[in-house]
Amino acid sequence: MPEAGSERLHKVLARAGLGSRRALEDRIKRGEVLVNKVAARLGSSVGVGDLVEIDGREYRIDGASPGHRTLIYHKPEGEVTTASDPEGRRTVFDRLPKLREGRWIAIGRLDLNTAGLLLLTTDGELAHRMMHPSGGVDREYLCRIRGAVSEEQIQQLVSGVELDDGPARFSDVVAGEVTSGHAWYTVVILEGRNREVRRLWEAVGAQVARLKRVRFGPVFLPSSVRPGRYEEIGPQDHRILREDCGLPAQPIELVLRALPRKR
Repeated sequence: MPEAGSERLHKVLARAGLGSRRALEDRIKRGEVLVNKVAARLGSSVGVGDLVEIDGREYRIDGASPGHRTLIYHKPEGEVTTASDPEGRRTVFDRLPKLREGRWIAIGRLDLNTAGLLLLTTDGELAHRMMHPSGGVDREYLCRIRGAVSEEQIQQLVSGVELDDGPARFSDVVAGEVTSGHAWYTVVILEGRNREVRRLWEAVGAQVARLKRVRFGPVFLPSSVRPGRYEEIGPQDHRILREDCGLPAQPIELVLRALPRKR
């Protein structure tokens, strides 16, 4: 793994438009790229201040703070959280604003029949930190359960049950309104495994009729954002979100600065 403040050489070169990652890896293998006057090796990392030579040009590695964007999207049921769908179903990306640079990254997924809060960002570092289990970012869901749920079932869900991909549990369960044939619960999980909330309920013999994510970490789904709509988080809130995840307020992206040609 690259050290803090460093990045793989071929990624920095590709971002500068000097070729595809695959082609640049091949060039590094052939010894066509120098770092600090020494032939780079495949997998080499670079940091701020390093000197890179390729195609007879010299570049200095510098750090820049890119302006990232983050959206709160209210996903309706029936949309998939993928960039494209072979079955032709609508995807969450169909409704998002177009970007001049970068791409939208979904921070976790919601399955086809789950609605609610979906965060999308151009900040890959933030997305990785919020999705990775080690980040400890909790998710809150509103669940409509068919039939009655016993106290024993709730205790099982809080204590932990065994799923096919390992143990899982709700870190919190709060009972809500009970209507004819249904009961409402708010639950919190610390991971985002595939269909984890539904599978937890099913493990104790309960069936989910409706599921909606209402919070992801410090971000709540605003009541003003209707299904199929989005709201952009401002730069200040983006910085706060990074800090809440233990990241520096401003991301640093390594870039190449071309040096003057030697005469």
